[in-house]
Amino acid sequence: MNETIEKFGYPGTLVREYDHWVVLLRPAQPTLGSLVLAAKSDCTDFSALPAEAFAELASVTKTVEDALKGFVDYAKINYLMLMMVDPNVHFHVIPRYEGAREFAGTEYVDAGWPKVPDLGSAVALDEAAKAALRDALKHLFA
Repeated sequence: MNETIEKFGYPGTLVREYDHWVVLLRPAQPTLGSLVLAAKSDCTDFSALPAEAFAELASVTKTVEDALKGFVDYAKINYLMLMMVDPNVHFHVIPRYEGAREFAGTEYVDAGWPKVPDLGSAVALDEAAKAALRDALKHLFA
């Protein structure tokens, strides 16, 4: 796996692995169910990914959206391709909703709603919370 995937906690944050992509739990949760969708390639330019990765991306995003819709009941979903610090191709997948959602006794407020996501107000997960949320999401991706 590339350095970006490892920085986001792989393999401990792995929700689902595909041929060309991994879906990871985002360790800092600006909204409940925030993920990282990362290309397994060492590419640092989106356009440099192989055609097979783009083809697979269609089914991966459908699975991501279906799973998160059932889990969070989001109103919108944002795919942020920032790649300023972490160089390999990846998206931050942020489900968006008005108000708050709760999981395992923790409240997750979408502080940026209805504008841009407020990544700075993310809930930082401890190891137990990270494992519980990852496992709940894994079940939806099975």
